[in-house]
Amino acid sequence: MMKDDIFQQKDSEKNLIRFSINMKILMLSAAAVLPFIVLLIVLLIFMTNYSRTYGKIVSGMTIANNYNLNFKEEMDESLYKLVVGYVKFEDISKDGTLKDPYVLIGELRQEFTALRDITTDEESQVWLDSLLRNIDTLEDRVDDILENIRFGGQYDANIEELDNNIYILTELIQDNIQYYIYYQTRSMETVTGELNHRIQSFLIACGILVALLTVMTIVVTYLITSGILRPLKVLYDATRKVSQGDLKARADVDSHDEIEILAHGFNDMAESMEKLFQKIKEDEQKMRQLDLRLLQEQINPHFLYNTLDTIVWLIEGDKADEAVNMVVTLSDFFRLVLSRGKEFISLSEEKQHISSYLEIQEVRYRDILEYQIEIDPALYQYEIPKLTLQPLVENALYHGIKYKRARGCIYVRGEKNGDVLVLTVSDNGIGMEAGELRQLQKEIRRPCRETEKGFGLANVNERIRMYFGAEYGMEIQSEKNRGTIVKLTIPAVKKENRQAADSGGGR
Repeated sequence: MMKDDIFQQKDSEKNLIRFSINMKILMLSAAAVLPFIVLLIVLLIFMTNYSRTYGKIVSGMTIANNYNLNFKEEMDESLYKLVVGYVKFEDISKDGTLKDPYVLIGELRQEFTALRDITTDEESQVWLDSLLRNIDTLEDRVDDILENIRFGGQYDANIEELDNNIYILTELIQDNIQYYIYYQTRSMETVTGELNHRIQSFLIACGILVALLTVMTIVVTYLITSGILRPLKVLYDATRKVSQGDLKARADVDSHDEIEILAHGFNDMAESMEKLFQKIKEDEQKMRQLDLRLLQEQINPHFLYNTLDTIVWLIEGDKADEAVNMVVTLSDFFRLVLSRGKEFISLSEEKQHISSYLEIQEVRYRDILEYQIEIDPALYQYEIPKLTLQPLVENALYHGIKYKRARGCIYVRGEKNGDVLVLTVSDNGIGMEAGELRQLQKEIRRPCRETEKGFGLANVNERIRMYFGAEYGMEIQSEKNRGTIVKLTIPAVKKENRQAADSGGGR
């Protein structure tokens, strides 16, 4: 049933996250980049259209120039040599210096008909139409000359045909081609002018659009970052009120992201703390046990304050992924601390709890903190009192590593010795003098409400002894400048056997 509740809780959290922090950051990036991509696409379209139009004009002018240079000379020479009998029409294609007049006319008609179909300039079209008509007339005159040659005896008539028709027509065709080239050159200048005008207009539009996009990007950036920072500020204010003793403070967050889940976890924590305080006030006779359970549910508000401050710092430093990971880790930390009011959790959950705690602290103390957790997975099924290792890890960090003024390491180990779990938290921090160690050993044997120092350690020791008996509990060893070792002994009890163990353990 508990597994079903956990799955339902996770599904509920997923439903709450409609706009995750990652999504908001991606939206910010898209808002900044997408308009410029659109501008680039528009510019590419302009350039592509210009290149295509310019290419057509250049291709047409190249063809026209080729015929302008060669057609008249080749046609006139071939027909003249046919007329004077230098070559027969059947053998003209075999002569390497001459060309078949019909082949020349056919190629010319084909090329300029194709140019007529793709030419958009009206003046150029007029001269192409004239050129095609002259080609038809030239073909008719060539037919007349070849007809005369076949019948023979028409030399004078053919020479006259050459002078009065053929040479004039080829001259007209050459003029047509030159006019076509002239107007295409003008068309090219017009296209270039239009392109320059478009580019100028485009640059003006780009300038205006860039200004608008800059304003829009600033507004969108403000809205998105406000959507991330405002819920954190609300959660920070609620946390500060709780740290000042106002347990009715709640974080009203409706951001539909990971921060809202964190706020729900905080509200659940604050509500649980408030209920526990009410129970303490209602029943003075159960003060001691309720006080111990309250201490289990408490989370140091300054820890949450510092963690949220670190998250804000990460976001302001554009380390969004690290901020998201830290928010999720903190959410997991809260979930395990609350543990739905359970007094006992599995060793696996306790390991996850201290892992979340150390991951959070590692971000803040990255220059001085290292840690290792070595617990045999075969021990994960055994149950221990909630918040057994975390106070020891916290004590090792704040009283051992933090004051070392150099990088230190916290080691967490777990093993099974017969029917007993042996859990060890050690550090290579500043350690303690012999007198300090004796005083701390004395303090942890007293009720935690009466201790002057080592409150967290005394609380853990007292709960273990209350649950399992006086033969179990805590041992501390320490040497100045060499570190501290805290060892816990707890009965190795699985969930299904815990009730029987509790009854026989003096709880």
